[in-house]
Amino acid sequence: MRRYTDSTIYQFGQARGASRAPTRIREAIDSGALPYQERNTQEGERLDVIAGIEYGDATLWWLIASASGIGWALQVPPGTRILIPDLQQAKRIV
Repeated sequence: MRRYTDSTIYQFGQARGASRAPTRIREAIDSGALPYQERNTQEGERLDVIAGIEYGDATLWWLIASASGIGWALQVPPGTRILIPDLQQAKRIV
């Protein structure tokens, strides 16, 4: 699963559009269509490490960031509430 599959490509091979995948994930969370686990981060935890543990793929950190509405930072403060979407359901949405 990739977050850039919806990017619009213009001249010279540069992507000008933004992926809609993060928006779809957040909307699905907000509407209750995407199940998730909730937890708070601990000191020194990063989203890529959490994604590696939860999904077996650290590159899916953006999925947790999108669901949690926390932007695009890998490092978040301790105690940050994060949402970890169900991967199989998220694949259907993206």
